[in-house]
Amino acid sequence: MSRDQLQEEEHENKETDTNKNRTVDRPGRQFYIPSQIVDEFGEKGRDHLGKPFRAQFLLALTAGSFMTFGAIFSILLASGVETKGLYYLMSGLGFAAGYAMVFISGAVLFTEINVLLPSYLFNKAGLMKSNIYKFWISTYVGNLLGAFMVAGLIQLSASLSDSFYVELSMFLDHKMKFMENGVLGWFEILVSGILANWLIGMAAFLTTAARDITGKFLGTMLPVILFVAGNFQHSAANMGYFSMGFLANNQYTWYEYIFFNLLPASIGNLIGGGILVSLLFSYAYKEDIQTSLGKS
Repeated sequence: MSRDQLQEEEHENKETDTNKNRTVDRPGRQFYIPSQIVDEFGEKGRDHLGKPFRAQFLLALTAGSFMTFGAIFSILLASGVETKGLYYLMSGLGFAAGYAMVFISGAVLFTEINVLLPSYLFNKAGLMKSNIYKFWISTYVGNLLGAFMVAGLIQLSASLSDSFYVELSMFLDHKMKFMENGVLGWFEILVSGILANWLIGMAAFLTTAARDITGKFLGTMLPVILFVAGNFQHSAANMGYFSMGFLANNQYTWYEYIFFNLLPASIGNLIGGGILVSLLFSYAYKEDIQTSLGKS
């Protein structure tokens, strides 16, 4: 075999070895698939339930505080905006800030655990354990106290202008309009609450799906903007608005806020988050979920 033939054969062998060792770089998937999200819901629910009571309550207090910050920001951003579409967009973006702080900080929001705990309970026996209901109730109370705490601090700071309180009154009227319809209005709030936490449940779904901080912000914003624009009644969000309204003026009484909004909205939120998000997806993806929940 000639020298040229040997060199050509050697070159071909090198090319073959290179092709064998070549790997194709494929970008990693930038989100979790639905069965992984539901599994993550259950894990988060278990983690929250396993915390000491003081930690549960402090995280609930923090989440309620973020709701008032979100309510204030939504009013400030929308103030003076005349175009309806832009008005809804700005108020939704403002409130999304509160939810982003909740989701990313690990704070415990009543309406979020309506999604997380049913996912956990669906995969594990022990529905009648009293600590579950104690956690649910303490979260609600902690959210309410946290919302009032921030509202009180803001009032003491005298930071907001008179125009803010004019806009706040309009927000409160918008949320309390159902009161005019009596029993029918109570039922309307309940249905509106179902829609609200269906959307917030999907915000938690999208936020959990994202694997980077930008994706988590976007996943939070879109459903929040929709529920704010639709005036769907979300008990945790309303705690932020009502705490400011209760301390700032006598437009409505605490009785009216609780019994003609928060109570029916909370019932609706339980249904919307627990059934239409958590249990629906848990059942749909039950065979796909690879989880250790049932073994813990």
